[in-house]
Amino acid sequence: MADPPGCCAACATCLLCPYSCRWITAKKEKRKGLRTTKCDCSWFLFLFCVFLFTLVWLYFAIIILNDLHNFNEFIFKEKKLWFDWSLVLLIATAVLITYSSVLLVLALFLQLCGQPLKLHWLHKILLILTALVVAAAFTGLGIKWAEEWRSAQISLQATGPFLHIGVVGGMTLLAWPLASFFYRTRNTGLKVFLLLVYCAVMIALYLAPLGITSPCIMEENQLPPKPVLVGHRGAPMLAPENTLMSLHKAVDCDVQVFETDVMVSADGVPFLMHDEELTRTTNVQAVFPERAALNSTAFNWTDLQQLDAGSWFLERKPFRTVESLSDDDRYQATKQRIPSLEQALEAAKQSNISIMFDLRPENHSDYQNFVNATLGVILQSGIPLQQVLWLPDGFREQVKQQAPGVQQVYGRKRLQNEKEPLLHVNLPYQDMSSEEIRQYRRDNISVNLYVVNKPWLFSVLWCSGVSSVTTNACQVLKEMKHPIWLLPSSTYLMIWIVTDCVSFLTILWAFLLLKKCSRRRRPVESETDVLLTKINSLMQE
Repeated sequence: MADPPGCCAACATCLLCPYSCRWITAKKEKRKGLRTTKCDCSWFLFLFCVFLFTLVWLYFAIIILNDLHNFNEFIFKEKKLWFDWSLVLLIATAVLITYSSVLLVLALFLQLCGQPLKLHWLHKILLILTALVVAAAFTGLGIKWAEEWRSAQISLQATGPFLHIGVVGGMTLLAWPLASFFYRTRNTGLKVFLLLVYCAVMIALYLAPLGITSPCIMEENQLPPKPVLVGHRGAPMLAPENTLMSLHKAVDCDVQVFETDVMVSADGVPFLMHDEELTRTTNVQAVFPERAALNSTAFNWTDLQQLDAGSWFLERKPFRTVESLSDDDRYQATKQRIPSLEQALEAAKQSNISIMFDLRPENHSDYQNFVNATLGVILQSGIPLQQVLWLPDGFREQVKQQAPGVQQVYGRKRLQNEKEPLLHVNLPYQDMSSEEIRQYRRDNISVNLYVVNKPWLFSVLWCSGVSSVTTNACQVLKEMKHPIWLLPSSTYLMIWIVTDCVSFLTILWAFLLLKKCSRRRRPVESETDVLLTKINSLMQE
């Protein structure tokens, strides 16, 4: 097979060596008479599928980053080991996608240079391992973290228009090696099959925007107000979670609601704590090593006050933002103690922000007394009751009777036969579609979704019209004055048409240009074949 114009032997050799692991020149490879077989084509197809597989996983990995802190907490709860697994996820994904993409690029350039696609056996093994690793990752995701599939669906509302442009561009570039193969192969059936498949894929891509929907495709004057920020346990990227320092940092981020978790000590004092055990966010293992595994509610208030609730934040670095803290913030973090609900209510009252909390653990045998103790502290604190948002479902009717001014927030969607209208709902962001958010907004129901950390997700929910979001990254979302992107439908239509037209013309140009090049090569190839035949005959004589 002759090299096309512009592909020198040295370049072909440089491409051939890492792909086939044959450290010989392309000319020697050619003298051997090696050609791309059906088996080689099958391995190229497998390589292309593995590349697409790892590319999809890369997309999922980026989406997962919004919720990965929950995964870190889950691993700590199960294994008592704290580690930032986002590093492992990103590094492993980068290695897999880089390996498969480099191999694919080599194969495409080898095809353009007319070289055989002889994939080395080591690459074949590594490609199979890559496919198995990614398949295992998807399987684990489906079993242990199924809600991330819904996160991916939401992400398509943020990335759909741009993914369409990227995929169309990638498939357009694929026209060059496809056209090169089309004009080289003599197998008419294979040529027709590949051409039909490619045309079907491109037509589907050209029409894909008909099925792409996004709440951010709207006019500027239709954009709803920016959602209110709710600090998830305060500002946990800037201060130890569920501490007074975290509350004050959240206030600095313009957070209007401090979201926290309340437990009640053995002597009846409500305090702020998320985990059922104290090991993750305090030094209980050092102070009370024999009692460290006990439930948080088993400790009295005097014991709880002896615990350091801030140094772990500097030691474990649950977020990368810890490294950028000032010396003063680091010092303040080491002085944090577990705050009582009374202290938190006083701080919220002084800062003029609301406080929303869950009461844990819900399955405790003494839960009614927990409710009574919590209500007593709220009523005695002097905080305006409309600044208190009550999340627990247990004994809700009792709370309504004793503190009718407290705002009731429900962790479910409204029912068909609702006895009294819901005014506030608090749900995971995966549980509500854009259409449902808009409908609740029209019905004057406040919707708070959690936990929203990434700007792309905040932008989608902002365009959808959500009332508020619970976030770990209040310092990031505070700075957003506008969604990441907002496109009028007419502008998107123009982008769609231009993209499709440019793609079609580029594909047409690629096939016409390579057809012209192939015609120029045919006389040379014919003369070469005749010469080789004569030489072979003379050698046999």
